[in-house]
Amino acid sequence: QVQLVESGGGLVQPGGSLRLSCAASGFTLDYYAIGWFRQAPGKEREGVSCISSSGGNTDVADSVKGRFTISRDNAKNTVYLQMNSLKPEDTAVYYCAARGPPYDSSCPKMGFGMDYWGKGTLVTVSS
Repeated sequence: QVQLVESGGGLVQPGGSLRLSCAASGFTLDYYAIGWFRQAPGKEREGVSCISSSGGNTDVADSVKGRFTISRDNAKNTVYLQMNSLKPEDTAVYYCAARGPPYDSSCPKMGFGMDYWGKGTLVTVSS
């Protein structure tokens, strides 16, 4: 079964850190660009960060720049989102999505043309 599964969400205090994982099963992530997106209650989906299949192209939203870092470990078929200095406004459901060839060399910032989506993991930043 082809799927993406996010994990690592939870409740964290402001200023804390979490590392989200996006694990693929049923296919290899080597040839896929990955995007992380989030959606807070009552708000539209927002692109958070993305990475090309090679890892050579990455991007991060201005709202999380300097705090979030995306990385990938193709050997583990997993992409990570390290989130530091978390703020209450980071509270959202976080989704990962994959986009394969021929568009895997670019960073899927807007989430267009994605082949697979995960079901999301909830991140709550609150004291």
